Amino acid sequence: MNKAFFGTVVGAVLAASALSSTAVAQERLFDEVRIGVSGSIQSKSTFEKGAFPSATVFFDPFDQRHAQSFMDHMLRPRVHVGAIVSTAGEASQVFAGFTWTAPITDKIFVDLGFGGAFNNGNLDKPNDGPKLGCHVLFHESLGLGYNITNNWRVLATVEHSSNADLCDHNDGLSYAGIAVGYKF
Repeated sequence: MNKAFFGTVVGAVLAASALSSTAVAQERLFDEVRIGVSGSIQSKSTFEKGAFPSATVFFDPFDQRHAQSFMDHMLRPRVHVGAIVSTAGEASQVFAGFTWTAPITDKIFVDLGFGGAFNNGNLDKPNDGPKLGCHVLFHESLGLGYNITNNWRVLATVEHSSNADLCDHNDGLSYAGIAVGYKF
């Protein structure tokens, strides 16, 4: 896999989000689009240089938007699809899964995501970034967000991908960053 593939994925995510803005309000294809940037928070031997821009699209097939109670929010996860791209030739990845969003106040919320990812990173070469062991990884995310308006939000994010020791090497990929989201 190469950078062109990941560029195409991010471009498709952005194009899809632009198209969704013309959707009828009751028949939303997309629930939210987020654009962010993060950096590696790995230890010295597995640190990845460069910035990691990301794009994520959220779908709401379980009608999480109308959840009332905390338990109702937990029973209605959103579906997400996205990509994280390395600007320095390090590992890039595409990912998909479920995101649970819980409001803390009217303005502050927490996101917890879990799913899978596919990466183009180093599987086992010494001195070439994190040794990931597999191209297919588990992907987890955590975000603390603030609703600026009904549509715009900002989040502090932490993301991690690893193989849960299912492959020979498991250095994983870990990032922290910021993201801006637009809810339709």
